[in-house]
Amino acid sequence: MEDEVLVSVIMPAYNKEEYIVQALESVLCQKIPLELLIIDDCSVDHTVDRVRKYVDGTRVKLFCNKNNLGVAKSRNIGIRNAKGKYVAFLDADDWWSEGKLEAQCHILEQAKVVLCCTGRELMNPDGSPKGKIIGVPQEITYPMLLRTNSIPCSSVVIRTEVAREFYMCHDELHEDYILWLQVLKKYKKAYGLDQPMLKCRLSENGKSRNKLKSAKMQLGVYRYMGFGRLASWYYFIQYVINGIRKYS
Repeated sequence: MEDEVLVSVIMPAYNKEEYIVQALESVLCQKIPLELLIIDDCSVDHTVDRVRKYVDGTRVKLFCNKNNLGVAKSRNIGIRNAKGKYVAFLDADDWWSEGKLEAQCHILEQAKVVLCCTGRELMNPDGSPKGKIIGVPQEITYPMLLRTNSIPCSSVVIRTEVAREFYMCHDELHEDYILWLQVLKKYKKAYGLDQPMLKCRLSENGKSRNKLKSAKMQLGVYRYMGFGRLASWYYFIQYVINGIRKYS
């Protein structure tokens, strides 16, 4: 099986017993060779119990952190252990439409880009549609990404070798956004599949829900990427304007 793996799906989990089965089954219904790497970050609920019935050591693998590491380091465990040509990310409270990975892998092979994302449909905490779909441009460049993060983490498929160039870092910031910026700064562009193949569950306590905290994190990303104070504020203002347009 390992020689046949095309995509390694990385799913970090922390106290997601209510949602993780839906996420997991949306991966297993994809019609391409894959492996699912679930990294439990010291859950204290029944998340691990929900997962164990699916674990077979080949297609579905479970890694249990001995200490709480956070989402960035947990995803990095998956990246290091991935056997696939591509890595895909999926949070344990989101889920995918059928055919998502097949469509993205076709694009990656044909367009010769290193990263592909999709549009998303926003969902309420109970899984019902919120009535909002957020699309993605067909081509995403580094300058575009500086002005708005148009790449939803749970929609991404990226070449494994590229993910291993950078890994994820800084949970206290937007760890996925930093990775996308680093990738596009080097590889110039990503491809967006403008279909809502990601179902994105909005969490009441997600770190981006606190607008003041999220703003500080966003400024921190720009400073981490090497921008001075004035440039950071310039891009931050662009980010806010685009964010209002995106969610209005």
